[in-house]
Amino acid sequence: MKTRLSVNINKVALLRNSRLGNYPDLFQFAKDCEHFGAQGITIHPRPDQRHIRYTDVPVLKSLVTTELNIEGNPTPDFIKLVLDTLPAQCTLVPDGENVLTSDSGWDTIQNKAYLQEVVAQLQSSGIRVSLFVDPIVDMVIGAYETSADCIEFYTGEYAKDYSINPEKAVAPHVKAAEEAVKLGLLINAGHDLNLKNLAYYKSAIPNLAEVSIGHAIVADALYYGIENVIQMYLHQLKG
Repeated sequence: MKTRLSVNINKVALLRNSRLGNYPDLFQFAKDCEHFGAQGITIHPRPDQRHIRYTDVPVLKSLVTTELNIEGNPTPDFIKLVLDTLPAQCTLVPDGENVLTSDSGWDTIQNKAYLQEVVAQLQSSGIRVSLFVDPIVDMVIGAYETSADCIEFYTGEYAKDYSINPEKAVAPHVKAAEEAVKLGLLINAGHDLNLKNLAYYKSAIPNLAEVSIGHAIVADALYYGIENVIQMYLHQLKG
């Protein structure tokens, strides 16, 4: 299965926001990522707007020609933003206002009724809905029961443990992915995936539909340039 590379441009926005104006140009960066081969653009606006601002979103919607994926905690303001924008995909993430970065998935059992309501609301507007989950079979089943279209596996623990024991690190993802395939859920993944661990993850999860990568791509671009880095990541996904 061909796996799409969606570039998360939050870190570019964070750099831009450290000065006044639009430098680096967030919108040109998104266009260039697509031009260099990325199959999607991901953004994760947070309530404090420390990187992606709500005002960035309609501009990006007008520019992105592949797939726009908006991630976030489904607060009323976030839901309104998504419904006003109508991205191809919305990834629901259970992060609180003060988190530095997303570090765990939904408890899809405890939050089942709430997620069912949000999923239905977004799907009624033609938006594909993905739930950010830990690689746990019960959480995958819970995601399925909300009627979500996709799951996105949180890969932070995999990335942390990869250098110690790759096979052990990826094992929960393999088991959870097998359940997702049985249930007909699309499988996405993201968090701390990079040039060292991505190819192994892709080889272990053959039905991987999409990876969303931001921090590592922007960091690698400091050394290699964004055009080269996009090609390097696409190469990792060929296996």
